[in-house]
Amino acid sequence: MKVIVSGGGTGGHIYPALSIANSFKVNNPDCEVTYIGTPNSLEESIVPSYGYKFIPIEVKGFQRKLSLENIKRSYKLISSISKVRKILKEEKPDIVIGTGGYVSGPVVMMAALMGIRTAIHEQNVFPGITNKLLGKKVNNVFLGFEEAKKFFDSKSNPVFVGNPVRNENFSMTKSEAREKLNLKQESFILLSVGGSGGSKSLNKAIRDMIPQFVTKDVVVIHATGKFHYDTFAEGFNIDDYKENIKIYPYIENMGTYMAAADVIVCSAGAITLAEVNYLGKPSIVIPKKYTAENHQEYNAKTIESAGAGFCVLEDELSAEVLREKLYSIMEDDKLRQAMEENSLSLSKENPAQLIYNILMKKSE
Repeated sequence: MKVIVSGGGTGGHIYPALSIANSFKVNNPDCEVTYIGTPNSLEESIVPSYGYKFIPIEVKGFQRKLSLENIKRSYKLISSISKVRKILKEEKPDIVIGTGGYVSGPVVMMAALMGIRTAIHEQNVFPGITNKLLGKKVNNVFLGFEEAKKFFDSKSNPVFVGNPVRNENFSMTKSEAREKLNLKQESFILLSVGGSGGSKSLNKAIRDMIPQFVTKDVVVIHATGKFHYDTFAEGFNIDDYKENIKIYPYIENMGTYMAAADVIVCSAGAITLAEVNYLGKPSIVIPKKYTAENHQEYNAKTIESAGAGFCVLEDELSAEVLREKLYSIMEDDKLRQAMEENSLSLSKENPAQLIYNILMKKSE
């Protein structure tokens, strides 16, 4: 059996594609997996370490205005479609699966036109343009959020499966994670992460909040983003707080830190939220402004409406607002327990396996 997966641009598209690919390999070790992405990209740096064949194609999204650059990108798209057709004829895949990002568009569309079985996975509550278009052409539509069903035609039979999580990195208990990270078992631990690139507004709120929030029983672990670390640390003596504050530019083993936390402050990327819910953690979710179709706000409000956490818009974020939300969770055991249960209830069991089961059943 041969499978092609495609998704790119961000970890939110790449890791679901890899999780789905892994489910095929686990269930069918002889399955051949090929990943189609863009050159000099995040996916090109990540995919080979998983052992999958990587084929790059040149494709970029269009600007939301008439421009010379859009004309250039149109030529690249036409060229990429021709290359995709050649790849599909050579690889002869049984199934082609797209997880979003501009690169998955021509890959999945061409596969559908060639009569190859196709599927997409949409991670967000509000679908991206690529997946909304592809949803009308593919054989299967898989969703990370139940609420996304209303954005797809019922004829496409969209199925809520949840967002795949890298289970191998998110398997520790809270106690095990704290022991591994040398953190006190009895402390209240806040983990704060503004996405892989960091968030200026969250950095400011955390920095301003620390003097009034951190005590001997409270630990703050915060990832600034690689390009914001020096600015965050400027004029701020972290040593004043000794063991109670840990600031990093980037956290590599995120699953361990998430498992150790009592509350997680994060942006509203679909995969980040899936990881938070998989571990059953209460959250304060801060959707980033200016994301495509404002999808992060839709994601964040779903968390709040489910009673799994709070949504705070970037324009409303401040040290005072953040501290107030945190205290309400810290000081109310019933609220915290309810949020933990509601968070866990949002997580579907092994979405990648569900996708595999559905695709294999229909391909028999």
